[in-house]
Amino acid sequence: MSRPARVLVLNSGSSSLKYQLIDMDAGDRLASGLVERIGERSSRVVHTPPARAGRRRERTERIADHGEALRAASAELRTDGLGLDSPELAAVGHRVVHGGPRFTEPALVDDEVLAEIEKLVPLAPLHNPANLRGIRTARELRPDLPQVAVFDTAFHATMPEHAYRYAVDTATADAHLVRRYGFHGTSHAYVSRRAAELLGRPYEDTNVIVLHLGNGASASAVAGGRCVDTSMGLTPLEGLVMGTRSGDLDPAVVFHLSRVAGMGVDEIDELLNKKSGLVGLCGDNDMREIRRRIDEGDRAAELAFAVYTHRLRKYIGAYTAVLGRVDAVVFTAGVGENAAEVREAAVAGLEGFGLAVDAGRNAVRSGEPRLVSPEGARTAVAVVPTDEELEIARQAFALASSRDGGPEKRHA
Repeated sequence: MSRPARVLVLNSGSSSLKYQLIDMDAGDRLASGLVERIGERSSRVVHTPPARAGRRRERTERIADHGEALRAASAELRTDGLGLDSPELAAVGHRVVHGGPRFTEPALVDDEVLAEIEKLVPLAPLHNPANLRGIRTARELRPDLPQVAVFDTAFHATMPEHAYRYAVDTATADAHLVRRYGFHGTSHAYVSRRAAELLGRPYEDTNVIVLHLGNGASASAVAGGRCVDTSMGLTPLEGLVMGTRSGDLDPAVVFHLSRVAGMGVDEIDELLNKKSGLVGLCGDNDMREIRRRIDEGDRAAELAFAVYTHRLRKYIGAYTAVLGRVDAVVFTAGVGENAAEVREAAVAGLEGFGLAVDAGRNAVRSGEPRLVSPEGARTAVAVVPTDEELEIARQAFALASSRDGGPEKRHA
């Protein structure tokens, strides 16, 4: 009998559960789905089966908690002959947002690992509790199956101390785990490796700047497969302008709003995370809508776009200085993959760095990795669609396959 080679990838949000079943031998996505509005009266279950099994299925019912959500997902998979009880399942890979300073690689979940992730909840109070619920539920349903936690922060753990340490009192920072961690790590890992393949260069000899531009957005400087700097910090709030997050901000803004506007900590938190960024500047966080408004002469949309792309240029310039040699600037995620105008504006004026886009190439829409820079450009500009689920599956499968040697956990 052949070895099990399927990985179920779970991404547990506060009120949702996303899942994908991936065949690691073929690299195929066998099925995927979403359970949303968990805990509400009308939860929604959406399941996309294998192509051979028919069309997408959708239903509405009450799903009380993540346990019921995973059971609903398992029932959908079982209908396709791919149930959670399948002997072909090798592991469950779980996205965990914050690994703190301890988890710098995927971890095979045991009680100790669960306890350590629990300790990190103050660093990610909206995400880690939901991630933990997903892990615990999967362990209950398949206690015999390797459960692997893959951390958003792990890829950035290779940053040197001078890049991750903030210039605040060291004793205070260390006592409360205050430092730069970075996020979207599975995306940056996948995209930087695929970019090296696209360029035909060894990964260990390729320097790239990755721009993950979705509703959340982050940049990373990757030298030879190792992250040496990234834009997000202690939390995902720092760095680039995002859909609803401010990105870089003078920290005294918080004190100013408290003193002058009488705003409390929770109000300011909501302002900076949910009412800022593009939506704060123009009322929209959909780049397609912003571009439509710009075409109609909307001044607020024009300003939002200019602020957004100005921040991108600043980070490209800064990370060029950090890396010394840049082989490619790589765009990924929803905006990065689909908004040609953003790519063009982000490198405009950076011709001195060898950066430019070819109008024809940049206008092409494709789901494949591709170059959008002119032929013979000194520094490539590329679009590489991200696949965070596949990256989680790869890492989970590799660790589960070597589990006889024990959990591979390296502590920072």
